[in-house]
Amino acid sequence: MDRQSLFVQVANLEERIGDLYVELGSLKQKIQELIEENQRLQQENERWQASAAGRGTTPSVDGLENLARIYEEGFHICNLRYGSLRTEGECLFCMGFLSK
Repeated sequence: MDRQSLFVQVANLEERIGDLYVELGSLKQKIQELIEENQRLQQENERWQASAAGRGTTPSVDGLENLARIYEEGFHICNLRYGSLRTEGECLFCMGFLSK
């Protein structure tokens, strides 16, 4: 291997490392955004649970509309998995709650 091709290989490797560094920075930013969103959603979930506990077991019409909206956004509203992301389609417990 001559010096020129070795130099080219090192330059290519350096460029790939730079690209990976940029990609790593983007991933770190996305992780930070997801952590912040998760924290916000946990706080919102805690407020919802405290609010639901304070109202008793029969939610108002506005409450049902909000729960239906949350369910449509992809989150559980049943007491088994309240606030967690629905990853497997419809939840019979959530749907049963909404049908009452």
